Amino acid sequence: MPIHGKHYLDSAKSFEKNQYYEPQAALELVKNNAKAKFDETVELAVRLNLDPRQADQQIRGAVVLPHGTGVTRKVLVFAKGEKAKEATDAGADFVGAEDMLEKIQGGWFGFDVAVATPDMMGLVGKLGRILGPKGLMPNPKTGTVTMDVAKALTEIKAGKVEYRLDKAANVHCRIGKASFDLDKLKENYTTIIEVLLKAKPAVAKGQYIKNITVSSTMGPGVKVSPLKPLGK
Repeated sequence: MPIHGKHYLDSAKSFEKNQYYEPQAALELVKNNAKAKFDETVELAVRLNLDPRQADQQIRGAVVLPHGTGVTRKVLVFAKGEKAKEATDAGADFVGAEDMLEKIQGGWFGFDVAVATPDMMGLVGKLGRILGPKGLMPNPKTGTVTMDVAKALTEIKAGKVEYRLDKAANVHCRIGKASFDLDKLKENYTTIIEVLLKAKPAVAKGQYIKNITVSSTMGPGVKVSPLKPLGK
């Protein structure tokens, strides 16, 4: 059984554990209960009525949050020639090809997101077993395999987040910081939920969204009504 600290236990007493809240009320509780000495990240977890084992029920993509995530992400771009220069000019933290391949094979992971031009995927594919399990493998579905590296970098730096159905049929996303205005957190939350609703597979049956929880890094989760996920 997990052991929680005093702040967590005090926060858990401020709301009904089994009650479902409207999105704005839930996010307000999360903000008010973020009492750590650092600016806690606000996270969203959505349980979907899907079978992750079925190829036609997979959900994966990326979306730019209107107010970003409050987190600065280091981006590595695999590119050569003009595209390497474009990446550097656009603000990439690391740019390279074979040299970066060797660094990563040697155990280096000083980046948060990897982007690659299509012609580099033959090289990057050699890192599949290393980057894949860490969720760092470039993928066309998330816009990280592209010839428009400048656009990809701009979106990532602006607050682009990836979403993906995990083995337990959950989607996890950060939607900002506890210091964000409530309206900004609500807009980021709404953006993710709307994207998930639009991504609903045609084969999905019954209640698509089963559970929604919002929480801060150190705080307890607050349930949001899955029947009215947008508060309407």
